[in-house]
Amino acid sequence: QVPFQPSLYDQSLETRKKLQMNTVLSTPVLARVAAASAGQRAKFTAPIATRPALSSVHASFSGVRLNNSVQSVAAKGRRALSVRADLLEELMKAMTGQVSIPTKEECLPGNKHPLRVTNKHYITGNPIQGPFPDNLKVAIFGTGCFWGTEKGFWRMPGVYSTAVGYCGGYTENATYEQVCSGRTYHNEVVQVVYDPAKITYADLLKMFWAQHDPTQGMGQGNDRGTQYRSGIYYFDDEQKALAEASKDGFQKKISAKGFSDITTEIIPAPEFYYAEDYHQQYLAKPGARPYCSAQPTGIPLGSDWIPEDMAEKYAPKIPEGFWTEKGPRPGCTINGPNEQFVL
Repeated sequence: QVPFQPSLYDQSLETRKKLQMNTVLSTPVLARVAAASAGQRAKFTAPIATRPALSSVHASFSGVRLNNSVQSVAAKGRRALSVRADLLEELMKAMTGQVSIPTKEECLPGNKHPLRVTNKHYITGNPIQGPFPDNLKVAIFGTGCFWGTEKGFWRMPGVYSTAVGYCGGYTENATYEQVCSGRTYHNEVVQVVYDPAKITYADLLKMFWAQHDPTQGMGQGNDRGTQYRSGIYYFDDEQKALAEASKDGFQKKISAKGFSDITTEIIPAPEFYYAEDYHQQYLAKPGARPYCSAQPTGIPLGSDWIPEDMAEKYAPKIPEGFWTEKGPRPGCTINGPNEQFVL
């Protein structure tokens, strides 16, 4: 196995994540940021006094991941905040939980070449890039930050390999920095390659709904932005029918518990662009920081939603006891070992 060496950007991202629950931006800082002139790159450095948290300006650094031009570092008792002035409006929206949806014309231009990845899954040892063996099938899901999403799926028995990437937007061969700018409309997603003789699409849908709260719109937990939306991307009519039936079934169950309407998008699978190599199976690699912003509802999907004419073919192969003992828990989806479950 190749030693994991996160990029400098990844390291700075992890620093922000470690600080995410304890960072409050004071009003004076916001005033200095707002003073930036358009088209200029402004840097503001000043001590930040300890003040009570103000709901209007409180922002976790995982939320500010919406704009990768925003970086925070603690040094010599001072914090430096660097902001690209032309993305100032996006920063302010991120801080207040607002998210704008860019049009195709507003999105960044694409890149000529796809990102290079190691074509070997860090856990299963199988290829993460096709073509795959004929007996295997592919599914794509988005449940927020793709690190935890991927781990949930690669641990399922019958999964051949997983890969994280971007889809659903307009920018060809997008990079992580471009996606975090909010100007690609891509979603952070996971490609799941599985053996239908060992695990069914209905099993995968159970993991999908169990991993997150699908009522949160353009975000999940602390992570806000179009790249953190809930999504199912189907490859055929049967996947579409099962996805829609599971959504209807899950809506009834969570509505009974007081949850609002599901915002999950269910659309034909668009082009899948592999994310950077360091993102692939990130949580299994040495030096990774265990981060999870998913907020599972704790409400099981069950199996009573499967259409009668599909019940035999897509009957779940993973027993219900698996979900009780090893399924995602409210608060975090990444606890537990990296190895696949053995039934």
